[in-house]
Amino acid sequence: MFFRGLKPIRYIFFALLSSLILLGLAQGDASAKKNRDKARRRALKREMESPYKKWLQQEVPYIITGEERSTFNSLNTDEEREQFIETFWERRNPDPGSPENEFREEYYRRIAYANERFASGWPGWKTDRGRIYIMYGPADEVESHPSGGSYQRPFEEGGGVTSTYPWERWRYRYIDGIGNNVELEFVDPSGTGEYRMAMSPAEKDALAMVPGAGLTLDEQQGLKSKSDRRMGLGGVLEPGYAYNRRSQSPFERLDLYSKIFRPPDVKFRDLQAVVTSRISANLVPFQVRTDFVKITEETILTPITIQVKNRDLQFEENDGVMQATLSIYGRLTTLSGRVAEVFEDAMQLDVPSRIFDKYADKKSVYQKALPLKPGRYKLSIVLKDENSENMGTLDLPVHVRRYDGESLASSSLILATHMSPVPTSRVGSGIFVIGATKVRPSVDRRFARGADMGIYMQVYNLGLDEGSGKASAEIEFNVLSRGNKILSFTENVPENYPSARSQITVQKSMPLNQLEPGKYTLQMKITDKVKNLTLTPTENFEIF
Repeated sequence: MFFRGLKPIRYIFFALLSSLILLGLAQGDASAKKNRDKARRRALKREMESPYKKWLQQEVPYIITGEERSTFNSLNTDEEREQFIETFWERRNPDPGSPENEFREEYYRRIAYANERFASGWPGWKTDRGRIYIMYGPADEVESHPSGGSYQRPFEEGGGVTSTYPWERWRYRYIDGIGNNVELEFVDPSGTGEYRMAMSPAEKDALAMVPGAGLTLDEQQGLKSKSDRRMGLGGVLEPGYAYNRRSQSPFERLDLYSKIFRPPDVKFRDLQAVVTSRISANLVPFQVRTDFVKITEETILTPITIQVKNRDLQFEENDGVMQATLSIYGRLTTLSGRVAEVFEDAMQLDVPSRIFDKYADKKSVYQKALPLKPGRYKLSIVLKDENSENMGTLDLPVHVRRYDGESLASSSLILATHMSPVPTSRVGSGIFVIGATKVRPSVDRRFARGADMGIYMQVYNLGLDEGSGKASAEIEFNVLSRGNKILSFTENVPENYPSARSQITVQKSMPLNQLEPGKYTLQMKITDKVKNLTLTPTENFEIF
């Protein structure tokens, strides 16, 4: 009877046990669902970090339209994204169907220059000056005040003398879709090299909040009080001047600010089929060199330099001028066989007959700079001497390295026969131009004794000192012969180098008259004193 009375309790026990088991299973399902959600989020994050997302976020954010961005984000496969990127650039090609796309080449040259010229705490392409330069190219006029200082306001800004932060004024004679005489100001109130685009001319006034200092003409005459200044665009105190130009009105400035950062319109074009032909070969010997200069983490400027001896070409005389024409065709393919880049060009050589004997012993050099994604490629080049119809071909592998955003790294170490600054109008464009410097590489790295050898290299991701905000690095140049150091000198990153700039450019001209003919090695040693890291790129060369 006692055990019979326990039967309901037994039922209750099993019911509770079943509930606990079901509850545990439910919790297990919830935990599994939570883990699946985490896995999906991790997969999505990995996808967002893919080269295609970096292309969208780091390479074309200033020129891609909202419609194109939405379309790109809706794509599901890498093949679709590759096709989209090809179409994206072709729609902007000035010569549709042409194997060359001058728009794309110029765009990436501008990014490279912006990174070299405008970097601060951010890469140059992320800064306001870099963005404007990338979108619209070099300004027609630049007024620069890198140290700020005393400033005589024009009447339209209220007149009077004040003191300013470092600032620049850029003037474009015309910008399509915006208008004529477009003036933009960039101000660096922190003095760190971080110039911000100003919405008001008053943003550069360093004395705006100092009572009794930097008064306008009306304030000096007692017609107005500095305390009555209005708060203008950009959250700065504006003098409230009466000599307003229409372009200085808040509404006009706000309208300009909204338009200047808008992606440019795209003229939609029907794509034309790209015709490829089989390459044949004959005999025109030549040499090729490839170098690599970082533009972004996912795009590397790759100058391809071709050198041919003049005596291997056939020259024909025409009215006292010896002439030769060399046609150049190049094609880059991925390991899967997809054509990544194609370029065609012609090099015309004209030499007065009276000096031809000396010229025949020299070499002619051609260069094509291509923006490439990191990876492995096959480069096929064919040259054709149009006079003799002789041809020469060469296939070689090209490994475009990947640069991350943290590790100390450098571009190729380039030994140049010629190196010089370029005019402002040609910055970032033209043959042999890297940023603001014309660098003509020596393909065979052979230099005449008594000549100067140019040394060019970019260094990336230097550490910045927490106190000064500047890079601190030592650059050592060593010349070795058979492993023995025969020449050495050291330079430091100058103290006046701009603050918050983690990228530097090494440019050095080395006289070779003190070295005997023979083979040598240039060994560079870059020591980052902040990160305590070292790079040691090397390059062989010969003196004859």
